[in-house]
Amino acid sequence: MSLNVSLTVNGKAVTAQVEARTLLVTLLRDQLGLTGTHVGCDTSQCGACVVHVNGQSVKACTMLAAQADGADITTIEGLAQSGELHPMQEAFREHHGLQCGFCTPGMIMSALDLVRQNPDPSDSEVREWLEGNLCRCTGYHNIVKAIKAGARAMRE
Repeated sequence: MSLNVSLTVNGKAVTAQVEARTLLVTLLRDQLGLTGTHVGCDTSQCGACVVHVNGQSVKACTMLAAQADGADITTIEGLAQSGELHPMQEAFREHHGLQCGFCTPGMIMSALDLVRQNPDPSDSEVREWLEGNLCRCTGYHNIVKAIKAGARAMRE
């Protein structure tokens, strides 16, 4: 059974035809070509697929595209403006908060939701928030530094 879904993705109105069982991550990657949203585990454990749905971080592999009908979606591709990285993206680059980069989009999207709720998180608050995001490369030290630096830049 096919459904039409209408949503706003990175500020642009989008209408797509999807099967009822289509996941939001599949719509974003396969139909809309927004491949920055990664699929890492197929079990909602890794957080590589985190996007914002109506301003809150959501694992796109746990949400049906039909559930996003009418929603405002922001992906990693929607953060940079006029060729300038978002302050959180810049902080990850500057503070070496990535290694292979596979988990980075989900980490950044999760971090932005944390900072929206807590503009000045402690190290332990950052680490607790990121429990749903797995990185197999970096050991998290520089990710925490990057998130704190990004939060600081966003406050300035």
